[in-house]
Amino acid sequence: MKPKPRYVRIFDTTLRDGEQTPGVALTIDDKLQIARQLDRLGVDAIEAGFPQVSLGEAEAVKLIAREGLKAEVCALARTLRGDLDAAIACDVDSVHVFIATSDIHIRYKLNSTRAKVLKSAVEAVEYLKDHGLIVEFSAEDATRTDLEYLKRVYRAVVEAGADRINVPDTVGVMTPKRMEQLIGELAREVKVPISVHCHNDFGMATANSIAGVEAGASQIHVTVNGLGERAGNASLEEVVMALYSLYKFKTNVKTRAIYETSRLVSELTGVQVQPNKAIVGENAFAHESGIHVHGVIKMPLTYEPISPEIIGRKTVIVAGKHAGLHGVKQKILELGFNPTDVQMKEIIRKVKELGDKGKYITTTDLISIASLVCGQVPPEEKTVELKELAVITGTHALPTASVKLEVKGKEYIASETGVGPVDAAIKAIRKVTDNLVNVRLKEFKLEALTGGSDALAEVVVKVEDTQGRIASARAANADIVRASVEAMINGINRLLYLAGREKTK
Repeated sequence: MKPKPRYVRIFDTTLRDGEQTPGVALTIDDKLQIARQLDRLGVDAIEAGFPQVSLGEAEAVKLIAREGLKAEVCALARTLRGDLDAAIACDVDSVHVFIATSDIHIRYKLNSTRAKVLKSAVEAVEYLKDHGLIVEFSAEDATRTDLEYLKRVYRAVVEAGADRINVPDTVGVMTPKRMEQLIGELAREVKVPISVHCHNDFGMATANSIAGVEAGASQIHVTVNGLGERAGNASLEEVVMALYSLYKFKTNVKTRAIYETSRLVSELTGVQVQPNKAIVGENAFAHESGIHVHGVIKMPLTYEPISPEIIGRKTVIVAGKHAGLHGVKQKILELGFNPTDVQMKEIIRKVKELGDKGKYITTTDLISIASLVCGQVPPEEKTVELKELAVITGTHALPTASVKLEVKGKEYIASETGVGPVDAAIKAIRKVTDNLVNVRLKEFKLEALTGGSDALAEVVVKVEDTQGRIASARAANADIVRASVEAMINGINRLLYLAGREKTK
C-alpha cells in the first residue's frame, strides 16, 4: 500500500510578524478582514497579534478569537507575566511564548544569564498550561544558540507541558543543510511537534523552511507575500506551492485562494508585491519572448512549472519588442480582430517599433495598431463613460473627488476621499463600477509629454479583475487627475470587453 503524503501545518503570522514590516500598520477592521480570508484559505493557525503591544492590538486579537474561525487563533507573548496575562485575556486557543536563548541576546538584550532564561521559559509554559492553553514555545535566535544549551531549554519546556516547540532563524543566517541538521538533532531530543520560523535575510527562508520539514518539522511559520521584519519571512505562497508541487506533501491550504489572499494583503498593507516574486508576482506567469510564448501556447508546461489556475491566476501573454508572431496574434484575436498573415506581420513590426522606443505597449496601443493595419473600426468598449469630474484639495482639506459616470446608459454619482486627488478619483470610480467588475490597479505610470508648467501628462495604467484578466490603457491630458481618471476608465472598459468576449466564445 502506498504511504500517505505527509501533512504539514501552516502557521500564518501575517497579522503579527507580517505587520512588523516597516511602514505597515493595520487597523482592527483590516486585521479582521485578513483573518477571515486566511481562514477561508485554510491555514491551520493564525497568529493574530501581540496583545501587550497596545490596547488596539489586544482588541483586534480578542475580536479575531471570537470570530468562530476554523483555524487555531494564537497570540504572541514574551515570558513576562504581563504579556502572558494579556494573551490569556484575549481568549485565544494558543499562545506562542518566546524568550531569547543565544548568548548575544542574553547578554546584550536581556542583560541576563542562561540559568535565568531557562527558569523564565519553564515558568511561563507552566503558567499558560495552568490556564488550559495550547502552548508553542520559541527559543528566539535559536539558530545562533549554543546547541547543548538549546537542547536543554527545549527539553525543559516540553517537560513543563509545551505542546509544540518552534525553532526561529531570527536573523536568517541558516542554510538548508544546517537547518536540516539542527532539526534532526532536536527531533531526537523532544517528542512534541517541531515548527520552524525562518527569516529571509539571505533569501533562503523558503528553502530553510522546507529543509526543516525534510528533517522532521511538521509545521512552518509563514506570512502572505513574505512580509516581515527586514527582508521578511518565509512566504506562504512559496512554501505551500513547493510542498504541494515539488514534495507532494499535504497542507490544508486551498491553493486557488492564494492569489486573492495575496492581493488583499497587498492592498490593506500598502506593500506592493515585486513583479518577479515567485507565485504571486505580476510576472510569475507572464511571457513576452517569442520562443517562450510559442511554447506556452502549444503546451503551457513548456515554460510554466505549475498551472496558474491552481493558485487562481491566468497565463499572461505580453506584447513587446521581444514578442513573436504567435503571442501577438493571440492577443490580437482576443481583441476581436482577424488580420491576414500580411497584416499580422505589419502589426508585429509596429509593436516592435514601439518597444524599441522604450514604450510600454498597452491594450489601447494594440487596438489602435490593429485598427490602423486591418482597417477595422476598434471594438465598441464604452460601457463606462465619464460625464463630470470635480476635485477638492488644499493644505487643510482632505483630498476629495466626485465623479458622474454613465454606465450602460444610466448615470451614477459617487464621492470619495484619498491620500491625493488621483487616489480619491480612482476610489470614486471603483465605488460605481465594482458591481460590474471588481478592479485592482496594478500599475500606474505618469510621464510628461511636453515641457513647461502646462505640460501634457500621459498616464498609463494596468488593471486586473478578480478572474485574473489584465488590461492596460493610457490617456493624455494637461490635467493629471483627468488623465488618470480617463486612463482608469479606459482600463475598466477593456476588462469588461475582454470578459464579454470570453462569454461569447
